[in-house]
Amino acid sequence: MKSFDHYWYSDNRLSLVLLPLALLFRVLAWLRRRAYRAGILRSHRLPVPVIVVGNITVGGTGKSPLVIWLANWLSEQGYRPGIVSRGYGGRSTEWPLPVDAESDPGQVGDEPVMIARRTGCPVWVGPDRPASAVALLAENQCDMVISDDGLQHYALARDIEIAVIDGKRGVGNGHALPAGPLREPLSRLRQVDLVIANGVSELAGWGMKLKVGDLVNLADPARRISLHELRGERVYGVAAIGNPERFFSTLRAAGLSVSERPFADHYPFRAEDLETGDGEAVIMTEKDAVKCARFARPNHWYLEVSAQPDNGFVQQLERKLGELRNGQETA
Repeated sequence: MKSFDHYWYSDNRLSLVLLPLALLFRVLAWLRRRAYRAGILRSHRLPVPVIVVGNITVGGTGKSPLVIWLANWLSEQGYRPGIVSRGYGGRSTEWPLPVDAESDPGQVGDEPVMIARRTGCPVWVGPDRPASAVALLAENQCDMVISDDGLQHYALARDIEIAVIDGKRGVGNGHALPAGPLREPLSRLRQVDLVIANGVSELAGWGMKLKVGDLVNLADPARRISLHELRGERVYGVAAIGNPERFFSTLRAAGLSVSERPFADHYPFRAEDLETGDGEAVIMTEKDAVKCARFARPNHWYLEVSAQPDNGFVQQLERKLGELRNGQETA
């Protein structure tokens, strides 16, 4: 059975039937945004700058690798960043919650645990972004907050907005939900500070590459091998992300013969989901690995991936941060 988002990347009978609902969605999104701009709905302003990283489409764009890069880059520049996220997929009944490398992804979500492991930065999650950010700042001496996937969460005021575009899939058929993948109109991209594509896109001023790292063994994380060491071998590719095909294409490009096992985004894995019966290597994304570590076997691996933005993007980000510092000093 085809996934629903299969219909979002072409004009087809289903998308056309859903156009009236898409129009309603766009009107409601516009009214909501106007309500925040007019002060009818309140945005919470933090005592430190906020950088929002998000997208205007549903599905994977490479946003999480960019959040990890941004947090690490800010730390290298002398900032003390903290991160807030929705904690999507987490089943906790109490929010907000702190997240660290040992947190249960079933309670706080898979992406926050991955981000905490890769950055070492304080991370707080919860559906109420301002509450999560206030809790983060109360417990940590952060001088910058990154809001992961927070472009449409206007309750948290922001100083810099970064939108990430999938260079291959773009914005699909250009329709709003549910007829297409757009959360907000395409014109929203003209209002953000920086637009970056995962790959190349005419919609973005800059691009980034996802640099492939080592394969890390889930059962023994100290064991690492190059992806190319498995060239020519048959492996099982497992991905529960917004765009599984991108991950499978990466494995195939390295010369692996891939038996694909896509799952729904944020899927709660069980041990039987990774059974192969033949002992061949199972390769998954790092986001999926945080959920599978508790039943890891020696043939389970995850692929490290890191974002590498264009130099022009980094320079523009530096300029935006400089403007923020100058504004604060003037105030």
